[in-house]
Amino acid sequence: MSTLIYATYWTCTLLLIHIFIGYPAWIWLQARLRPQPIHRQAITPTVSIIIAVHDGAHYIQAKLANLGTLAYPRDRIEIIVACDGCRDATARLAERFGDPRVRVLKYVARRGKAACLNDAIATAQGEVLLFTDVRQKLAPIALRELVANLGDPEVGAVSGELLLADARTGFAHSVDAYWRYEKLIRYAESQSGSTVGVSGALYALRRELYWPIPHGTVLDDVLIPMHVVASGSRVVFEPRALAWDRMSQQPVEERRRKIRTLAGNCQLIQLAPWLLSPWRNPLWFRFVSHKLLRLLAPWLLLGLAATSALLATRHLVCALTLAALTAGALLVIAGRLLPMLGRWLPVRLAVAFYYLNLFAAQALIAFARNRGLHLW
Repeated sequence: MSTLIYATYWTCTLLLIHIFIGYPAWIWLQARLRPQPIHRQAITPTVSIIIAVHDGAHYIQAKLANLGTLAYPRDRIEIIVACDGCRDATARLAERFGDPRVRVLKYVARRGKAACLNDAIATAQGEVLLFTDVRQKLAPIALRELVANLGDPEVGAVSGELLLADARTGFAHSVDAYWRYEKLIRYAESQSGSTVGVSGALYALRRELYWPIPHGTVLDDVLIPMHVVASGSRVVFEPRALAWDRMSQQPVEERRRKIRTLAGNCQLIQLAPWLLSPWRNPLWFRFVSHKLLRLLAPWLLLGLAATSALLATRHLVCALTLAALTAGALLVIAGRLLPMLGRWLPVRLAVAFYYLNLFAAQALIAFARNRGLHLW
């Protein structure tokens, strides 16, 4: 029994190291030792900007005004706003905005973002599709920077960078710490080949590489680029194409979005089981390491805590592990009880790690209980 517990301890330890340290380090080394350059070109293909929105009346006019500031030939842009069962004035405000490039698609019944994307793209005329959400503000050069990457014939899709602003609480600073870590991984993936996903707030795609996605798909910003990679093209990251959003200030604000996103990874396997095949998915190792194993991390942590507690009096390494886990838990408690400590880096990292894994555990349970995820 002791041998089994010890084996379980090391299995949990090694998998956790791979998820949070090993894989990022491996992908970083690949980017440094075997970089794959992107041959950018100053091109101006026609672009269809796609915005799928549900009840976005508070944002739609500001969004359309922001799109009007893009440093790109106006006559080479069309804007399609797909209103998914909007009960507010989103469609009316978009129609009255006064920009002849704007075309509004109105759907009475709420069907979800994926269905709206499929319908909007079926009517799109542009050579390039630009996906963006209604809430985020884009930098004027964002579109030009994205399209320049598509000047490389090997690149099929390119993600912009989402910047989270207005961190006023300790939790917000922990979200910022995690997002910076995540973007470093995505940048290294891009430099060494292809990223596993893109930022749904801003990304561009060659029109001919779009495959209609199943209705109800939650992570269109993962499934669409995975289809691009499967077709033989690269998916890259462009840090100069910026979008801004407001970050969550408290866990309750972040919880629903994060659980839905993490549960979406489970849904991907249900919708596209080929993603689990090393022979059909060129990014199989990256997909499993970056997306799927993170869903197992909270259960691995529980296993690590239990086995290290059982073996703490017999093995020094287990005692040290238990001490480290206890110290991390105390940092999280301190961060919650004393908000002024929230900006201290160790506390930020501990809080981010705790909530990432808490939400991952809740996401797996939520998906197991109900596989019909929310449309938005």
